Amino acid sequence: MLAQKIHHVAYRCKDAKETVQWYEKHLGMKFVLAIAENEVPSTKAPDPYMHIFMDAGDGNILAFFELPNQKPMGRDENTPAWVQHLALKVKSYDDLVNTKAKLEAAGIEVVGPTDHTIFKSIYFFDPNGHRLELAWDCGTPKMMQMLDDVKWDMLEEWSQTKRAPRQAAWMHDGSMSA
Repeated sequence: MLAQKIHHVAYRCKDAKETVQWYEKHLGMKFVLAIAENEVPSTKAPDPYMHIFMDAGDGNILAFFELPNQKPMGRDENTPAWVQHLALKVKSYDDLVNTKAKLEAAGIEVVGPTDHTIFKSIYFFDPNGHRLELAWDCGTPKMMQMLDDVKWDMLEEWSQTKRAPRQAAWMHDGSMSA
């Protein structure tokens, strides 16, 4: 079985209304659906929730659950804050830098643009503490082919050494001119 696409990705939020308003205002996402129940359909647990769905573009749905009867949300303290994030693709570099300026004007701290060679990105947090990335693809077909050619070797070396393999060092050492 091969999935057709991701139906939706769901995260927890502190306040459903605030989350909808934030994503509409700062990322231009449209609020498309709300589902609320007092009992979890899959487990039958008596646990009221509000499940909201945002249009993240191109048929992608970003969803959130507000769970008022659960302990306050936290994060995996054993994982660095930069690891767990949702990356959203943007159309152009101008969109990336314009969104950065808009977010900063609203008082939101933004890191980047960060140059990953095959894409450039900015990073920031939503009001729930979820790290978001906006990414603009700039890799050439040659770059993508070079990465495809070494992916299995890199994975095998990593699985044995737990050290960064050097097959794609060109991405960060400046030796690639595409």
